[in-house]
Amino acid sequence: MFEALTERLSTVFDRIKKQGSLSEKDITTALREVRVALLEADVALEVARDFMKSVEEKAKGQSVTKSVTPGQQVIKIVHDELVTILSGADTAEPGLKIDSPPSPILMVGLQGSGKTTTSAKIAKSLKEKNNKKILMASLDTQRPAAMKQLEVLGNQIGIDTLPIVSGQDPVAIAKRAKQQATLGGYDVYILDTAGRLHIDLELMEQVNNVKKVTSPKETLLVVDSLTGQDAVNVATEFNAKLGISGVVLTRLDGDGRGGAALSMRAVTGKPIRFIGVGEKVDALEEFHAERVAGRILGMGDIVALVEKAQETIEAEQANRMMRRFQKGQFNMNDLKSQLEQMVKMGGMQSILSMMPGMGKMGKNLDSSGFDDQTIKRQIAIIQSMTRKERSNPIILQASRKKRISLGSGTEVSELNRLLKMHRQMADMMKKFGKGGNKGMLRGLVGQFMGKSPKISDIAPMHGSNLGASSSNSFGSLSGINLPNNLSGFGKKK
Repeated sequence: MFEALTERLSTVFDRIKKQGSLSEKDITTALREVRVALLEADVALEVARDFMKSVEEKAKGQSVTKSVTPGQQVIKIVHDELVTILSGADTAEPGLKIDSPPSPILMVGLQGSGKTTTSAKIAKSLKEKNNKKILMASLDTQRPAAMKQLEVLGNQIGIDTLPIVSGQDPVAIAKRAKQQATLGGYDVYILDTAGRLHIDLELMEQVNNVKKVTSPKETLLVVDSLTGQDAVNVATEFNAKLGISGVVLTRLDGDGRGGAALSMRAVTGKPIRFIGVGEKVDALEEFHAERVAGRILGMGDIVALVEKAQETIEAEQANRMMRRFQKGQFNMNDLKSQLEQMVKMGGMQSILSMMPGMGKMGKNLDSSGFDDQTIKRQIAIIQSMTRKERSNPIILQASRKKRISLGSGTEVSELNRLLKMHRQMADMMKKFGKGGNKGMLRGLVGQFMGKSPKISDIAPMHGSNLGASSSNSFGSLSGINLPNNLSGFGKKK
C-alpha cells in the first residue's frame, strides 16, 4: 500500500538529505514535488492544500534552514503533518469502544465493500487479542446466501453466529441478536447489514430502525479504498444520513495511491478504525496514524513487525533460540525455523515493508531472484536432509547434495546457495554471541537477498530524527528503538 506515493516522496527526500544546507528556494522546490505527489495519489484537493500550507509555514523557518540536518528536519515536519491529517485532533486510544457487554457493533456500507468478511475479521481479532466472547448476526435479507456466508465464516474462525430464521426482517433479527447476546453472556455482538446506497431512502431508514432498537456502541462504515475519493464521498454521505463512529478501509493492500486513507479523516471527521490488508480472515490491522505515516515516508513500521512476531512466536521457542544464538550455534534446523517464521509473518515482502529503511530493498526482490517461493523451496531442501546433515551441514559432499536436490525437486546450485547463506548467517550468530549485534537484522536480510546491503542505502529515518523516545530494542538484534509500552516480545498472544 502507498507504493506510488512512497516512491515519489522517497525520491524527493533522498535528494534534499544529500544537501548539506537548504535554502528557502530548495524547500519550495521540494514541497512543490510533494504537493504533486499527493494530488497524484488522489488526495482530496482541499486536504492537500491545507497540508502543504502547514508544512511550508514550518519548513521555511530558521530552525530548518540553519539546522545541522535540514533535510531530516523537513522530513520530520512532513511526518508530523501526515500524522495530523490521519488522526485529526483525536488523542484517544485507537480501538473500539466496547466497554459494557453486550456491546453491539453495526456494520454498514455499499454492496461489495467487504462488510461480511470484515465482520468476521473484527470478530476474530476481538476474540484473540481482547479475549472477548463474540456473536455475529447477519441482517442481510437482500443478497442470496449472505446469512449462510457469515455462518460459514463463523465456523471457520470459531465464532458463534445467530441461527438463521427465514422470513424475518432486519429489525426483528437485530432484536433477536440483542436478546441472545444478553442471555448468552456475550461481550460483543456484530450486526452485518445488507449493502445499500446512501441514496436508497428505504434501506437507509431500515438501518436507522436497527440502530434505534440496538443502540450500537460503534457504527462502522466499510468502504473500498480502491474507489479513491469516491470512498471519501460515500463516507461523508453515510455519516450525514446515518451517523457513523468510524471507518474500515478494505483492500488497502491493493491501493498503491492511498488517497482515500489520507483524505478520510480530514474530510469526514471520523477516525479510521481498521484497515484490511488481504483476503484472509487475519488480514486486518488496527489503524495507527503514526505507523501509517512512517510507512508512507519509507520509515517502515517496526512496531507492527514486532506485534506480528508476537502473534506467531512462542515464548519458549524464542528463548531457546536466543540461548543458542548467544552460544554462536546456528545449524540447518535453526535456519529452517527462521524461514518458516518468515512465511508465517507474511513473507519477505511484508517484513521488508515494515522494516525502517528497507522499502527500497523490497522492490529489488524480483530482480534478485528471491521471493516467497524461494523461501518455500529452501525449506523443502532442508526437509530433504537427514537429521545428521541438518545438525552438521559440513558433511554435505557431492553424493549427498545430489540426493537432497532430487528429493526436494531443486538444483544442486540452489542447495549450494542455501549452504553459503547458512555459513554467512552462522558467522553472524557467532559475532552476535560475542556482543557484536550492531546491524544484525539488516545483515540477515542482505544474506537472504544474496547481497550485503550498504548502510547508506538503507539508513533508517527514525529514532532521534523523528523525535521518537524509547528504550527497548527489537530483541537486541538490531538496535532499532521501540516504544516503551511495547513489551513481551516473543510471547504469543
